[in-house]
Amino acid sequence: MTADKFSQVDRGAATAGPRERRGWYMYDWANSAFQTTVITVFLGPFLTTVTEIAAGCPLGTDDCTGRVHPLGITVAAGSFYPYVVSLSVLLTVFVLPVMGAVADRAPRKKPLLAAAAFTGAAATIAMAFVTGDRYLLGGVLFLIANISFGAAIVVYNSFLPQLAGPDDRDRLSSRGWAIGYLGGGLLLAFNLVAVTVLSIDGNDQRTLDIARWCIVSAGIWWAAFTVVPLLWLKEHPGAAATAAHGGNVLTDGFKQLGRTIRGIRAYPLTLFFLLAYLIYNDGIQTVITLASQYGTEELDLEQSTLIITILIVQFLAFGGALLLGAMAARVGAKRTVLFSLALWLAVIIAAYWLPAGEPLPFMLLGAAIGLVLGGSQALSRSLFSQLIPAGKEGEYYGFYEISDKGTSWLGPLAFGLIFQLTNSYRVGIVSLVVFFLVGGILLAFVPMRRAITEAGNTPPRLI
Repeated sequence: MTADKFSQVDRGAATAGPRERRGWYMYDWANSAFQTTVITVFLGPFLTTVTEIAAGCPLGTDDCTGRVHPLGITVAAGSFYPYVVSLSVLLTVFVLPVMGAVADRAPRKKPLLAAAAFTGAAATIAMAFVTGDRYLLGGVLFLIANISFGAAIVVYNSFLPQLAGPDDRDRLSSRGWAIGYLGGGLLLAFNLVAVTVLSIDGNDQRTLDIARWCIVSAGIWWAAFTVVPLLWLKEHPGAAATAAHGGNVLTDGFKQLGRTIRGIRAYPLTLFFLLAYLIYNDGIQTVITLASQYGTEELDLEQSTLIITILIVQFLAFGGALLLGAMAARVGAKRTVLFSLALWLAVIIAAYWLPAGEPLPFMLLGAAIGLVLGGSQALSRSLFSQLIPAGKEGEYYGFYEISDKGTSWLGPLAFGLIFQLTNSYRVGIVSLVVFFLVGGILLAFVPMRRAITEAGNTPPRLI
């Protein structure tokens, strides 16, 4: 890496003031409503129920074995949502790296952030029209929302190397994630009040309607608070944007993506870290995405119990992200992430043995998840920022985002297939052990300091 490139990155970090960093944090606050209210709590049970209605099961039926036939494919009603999640991630494999390449070459990133965020928010708000047996409409809207969610995160993450130097990124990333958990938790708390006050015992249709409007509220929250980062963040065009000035950014983005895919072999250790991350984070995202479905369908827990548990996760994750961030400052981010993955293994094994119909063990497990969730993700994000060649932040975060914040495909696909074969959610959940085990082993073998140096960056004091 040349001195000019070093100075370019350093100048970007040096010029980022407190207001701009707070603006960056606020997008985590905005989008976490979708992550928490939609993906983690309401959409899985909601879309599964709508699918069961389409499969001919009366509302409120337990153990529905009906089938639906989207595009002529026979699918178990309980497997439809995991399959849609997997499909959304398959599509992001094509969309997100292109979005990252365009972001790197665009002189202004904020319009890209706005377009992706507002498209996702609009699709979420349109869930208001998913009534009766319209499971296909719900699936399509989720595809649009989830892909847009990931595309916006790619642009958002690409700001990180420009806002902080190597020794500050763990702290900055952890704070952003922690504030996101507060924002997501606050909206979820409002929705808990709505569920508690408006629900009527025995009226399953009313419960379904409340869930739908809670999903809509997340879209409104997402759109409203996205305005803050759009106002407070500054543009930091890099060398790629300057070189692309006057050209067609979209066409150049596709061409540059092709060059990056061919050239990524020059950074094998970055690629090795990315492989490890995609595996273990696929497990994390599968737990987040399917926890509510597991709680309702396998453990027979009420919606209110799930919301309270997720609230526990959210607010403990705020402290957990800061706690693991502080731990990383003492022992290094890599060791801290490995420690968190060992705790994730324990969580998955414990989830298999949870008794049905008992809220307290489920809530205690949620507390354990909260303590490791934010830190493992925030520190992975900051670690990866050290491994990106200067000027390629968007492109590399496009690959990274293939398994981040609700987008995973192998885990939900395995979960859905195992359920279809065994009709057991417990067997599906315990199958996720392999993701944490394999991903952790691969991460342990990444020589981080050498990987950072080979990417042309300055290693932080502790890794």
